[in-house]
Amino acid sequence: MTVLVAYNESPQGEAAMRAAVSEAVRRRQELAVLVLTPQVGTTVPAALAHLLDSVPNTVPLAPISFRAEQSEVADAIVDRAEAVAAELVVIGSRKHSTVGTFLVGSTTQQVLLDSPAPVLVVKASYA
Repeated sequence: MTVLVAYNESPQGEAAMRAAVSEAVRRRQELAVLVLTPQVGTTVPAALAHLLDSVPNTVPLAPISFRAEQSEVADAIVDRAEAVAAELVVIGSRKHSTVGTFLVGSTTQQVLLDSPAPVLVVKASYA
């Protein structure tokens, strides 16, 4: 089984990565990373490469995957969770006002509702 982390270069993304690594170690499972920011090619962002350097050798790392530019963020997360048979999905979240959530929609809410696995949502302040 696999722990999937949805990563973007932000404090929330870094917190999600740290939480996912902790969960993968605790569960003794593979770690899969989905980069949410569409990339040109498959170059791993420098900030992510730095975080991956701290992943313990005991955690198997699946090949990094990247969200296609045309796919919605929540759909990409749910699709990847299904593809890797994730046992846990880890995402970062930032605070939205009630009006902001209503007008923009909530990726977090959609992932929580549609994910085939439990979802761990972490704030940027996760230590």
